[in-house]
Amino acid sequence: MSGMLYLCATPIGNLGDVSARCIEILGAADLIAAEDTRRTMQLLNHFGISKPLTSYHEHNKREKGEYIIRLLKEGKNVAQVSDAGTPAISDPGEDLVRLCIENGIEVTSVPGPVAGINALILSGLSTARYAFEGFLSVNKRHRSEHLEAVKDDTHTLIFYEAPHKLKNTLSDMERVFGGERRIAIARELTKLHEEVLRMTLFEAVKYYEEHNPRGEYVIVVEGAKKTKEPDAKKWESISIREHVDGYIKEGMTSKEAIKAAAADRGVPRRDVYNEYHKQE
Repeated sequence: MSGMLYLCATPIGNLGDVSARCIEILGAADLIAAEDTRRTMQLLNHFGISKPLTSYHEHNKREKGEYIIRLLKEGKNVAQVSDAGTPAISDPGEDLVRLCIENGIEVTSVPGPVAGINALILSGLSTARYAFEGFLSVNKRHRSEHLEAVKDDTHTLIFYEAPHKLKNTLSDMERVFGGERRIAIARELTKLHEEVLRMTLFEAVKYYEEHNPRGEYVIVVEGAKKTKEPDAKKWESISIREHVDGYIKEGMTSKEAIKAAAADRGVPRRDVYNEYHKQE
């Protein structure tokens, strides 16, 4: 019978945030797969846990994934941890979960801290609907393409960012989203010097012209404002000819006006064209 993969969430700063269940699972596992074994060893030593460790990270996930699957198939129980927070979120644990599912191996989560959610609830921005966007590319073109793809998203957006990339990322966000878009920038979450800055993108760019970024960041960005939907009742009160003529008076060609009127009314362009010209 196969073993179980446990995705164990570990503290993002304050060691007091680790759950009793997480400590229990780490202490009972046959193997702990860690993104950084040195960092995980500090956690284990703090709680007096002595267990075999193996590294599992972005650069060795292919070969180590096969090794871990083999152990699980032998009936071993494996706990997987990231550097901090919940595994499989912007983390190679995502691939390990997929491998387990493909091989019919059970996976369970030992829930706990998530930096993105902590930043979201401290941001003061809407938590009703949000989208996690993870890390942006170091490549400027790819980073800009990512931001362009989500600039009209009305969800609150959550990004992770490293200190050496923060200034460039904020500048690109200001260019794509606009300087008035509200954001929250969180760092050192749950630690002694926790900081959450709430400002506009314009203000953030100016702030970091005078302050050097330190620590890992979570950037929470206000969603785009909803575009006003066309007032259907307005078009119901006028004829198609009046509708099209109204756009022509604004400077459109008849072709452009027919296209716009059709879009307003949610009907085929040909129907508007035929109705408009039948009275000629």
